[in-house]
Amino acid sequence: MTLQKPIPRGGRPKRALGVQAILEWAFRVEKAQLELPVPKDVTEEGFGFGLEYVLLQRAALGCKIDGGQHKMGSYTHPDAEVVAACVAGMPDSLGGKRMAIRVAELARAGLTPDWMPGVVPRCVPVEVKRNQHGERSTTIVVGTERVLHRGRWRTVEVLACPVTWRPHPEQIASARRGYVDWWQALGWVRDGLLASGMLREVEVTEAMPKMRPWGCGYK
Repeated sequence: MTLQKPIPRGGRPKRALGVQAILEWAFRVEKAQLELPVPKDVTEEGFGFGLEYVLLQRAALGCKIDGGQHKMGSYTHPDAEVVAACVAGMPDSLGGKRMAIRVAELARAGLTPDWMPGVVPRCVPVEVKRNQHGERSTTIVVGTERVLHRGRWRTVEVLACPVTWRPHPEQIASARRGYVDWWQALGWVRDGLLASGMLREVEVTEAMPKMRPWGCGYK
């Protein structure tokens, strides 16, 4: 978790931050709020606003920077409002509104998506029974066999212990796909802020979190 100090306001040189750090500054320090309005004639589900909407938001901010657009009695840095507006423009191809909310919530908490570091699937019994003698794996009858025992044929049950993988490999793979989706969303925000040139007192660097911090394991 990284917590950025408030960025000085004034005529000082711009402070350079990576996109994750600037998101945490905007949402965690400056308390910027994510607004996702729906323009007329556009359905609410999965709508992405694009850079044009961000530019309109930036123009609106020019009239509201003296008191903060969202916080009563306190000041939200206009650059933080720009960051929030950019996140609100997350396109459908990257997850739209849901991803915008996820990016903002993680930044506000100072967290990175849980990609289940160090987790290895283990083969374990589906169910374990415990009593005063300890624990044992639950078995099920999967068939019968005829066996010769002490000169007599007997029918005996064939037992098996159902097993599963915990956590299931798909759970790990899903968590890591979610991390990559978040990483791609951060790249879009970074590129949008760099291209727009709308930030006044901070600048976004090319720095990004690792794309696949788990290396060559699960994709």
